Amino acid sequence: MLFNRISLFRQEKGLTRKALAEMVSVNPQTIGYLERGDYRPTVELALKLAQSLGVSVEMVFGLEPFPSLAQQLDPKTSKEVDHGSN
Repeated sequence: MLFNRISLFRQEKGLTRKALAEMVSVNPQTIGYLERGDYRPTVELALKLAQSLGVSVEMVFGLEPFPSLAQQLDPKTSKEVDHGSN
């Protein structure tokens, strides 16, 4: 399964689905399908999306779910404490 954060970055940039679709030369419905995970982009489209959103492909797409913002902000969940002896 391919996970993505297209919606997050699109909204952060203040872009509508239609505006992003125009930037990467696809139908606005395609952006919706991508955001919901109903469609897998070609490598070319993935690169165009990342470039249009101003981030790397790895920041937009991943093979594992992205951590939630709450997980990223909570130091207890973002770092495992080593209880072993030195």
